[in-house]
Amino acid sequence: MLGKTKRRAACAFIAATLLAAPVPASACALALVVAMDGSSSVSPEEHTFQLEGLSGALKDDDVRKAIQGLGGIWFSSFEWSGRYQQHVQVDWRFLESDDSISAAAAELAASDRGYTEFPTALGYALGFAAVHMAKVPEPCARRVVDVAGDGINNEGFSADKAYRAFAFDGITVNGLAIAGADPDPVAYYRDKVIRGPGAFVEVAKGFGNYRAAMKRKLLREIRSMNFASAEPASSMGPFHHRR
Repeated sequence: MLGKTKRRAACAFIAATLLAAPVPASACALALVVAMDGSSSVSPEEHTFQLEGLSGALKDDDVRKAIQGLGGIWFSSFEWSGRYQQHVQVDWRFLESDDSISAAAAELAASDRGYTEFPTALGYALGFAAVHMAKVPEPCARRVVDVAGDGINNEGFSADKAYRAFAFDGITVNGLAIAGADPDPVAYYRDKVIRGPGAFVEVAKGFGNYRAAMKRKLLREIRSMNFASAEPASSMGPFHHRR
């Protein structure tokens, strides 16, 4: 009987010790990949709008506070155009402090354009994004790919084939469509590109509106915690899409 009492006391002591011990940090909240359009339809001036727009949105006070309120995020960005023309601008890094966010924004602003003469291989860009996402240094509760562009796929396989060929389980793909071209990139991104719970399309009304649209999109992604997927259909914006 004494042996059972000792064993029970020992178990109680171990349980109390475990409860009092510090809880290991959970996985990061968000891993975010931004894919920027560098295809031949994008002029040098428009490319600068994109670089400065993403850089400016990233270091915006509201976005900065959202990142820090989440406890930090893993972030990376790349430029895409043709089938094999993908250029990493900022490799994976954890953004948490003012310094880390400012450094990533400065690196983006100073990034050279990778290519100028290749078409819009959006399926290949998505495939590259999936492979790149697999390299994030730690597991994250949410994994999001932001793909931005001013036109539809016109080279190589389509987005749906990319989703079948690459590991997209657990990855949400959102779009930033730069309006103005024909065929309409907004409708294309809405119907063919976005994927996953709560996925949505943000619209830039021209390259001059890129920074404001990117800020809206980043804030929605960082703050949402996928609440968008639970919204009633009647409350969703006109470009919101669920699958």
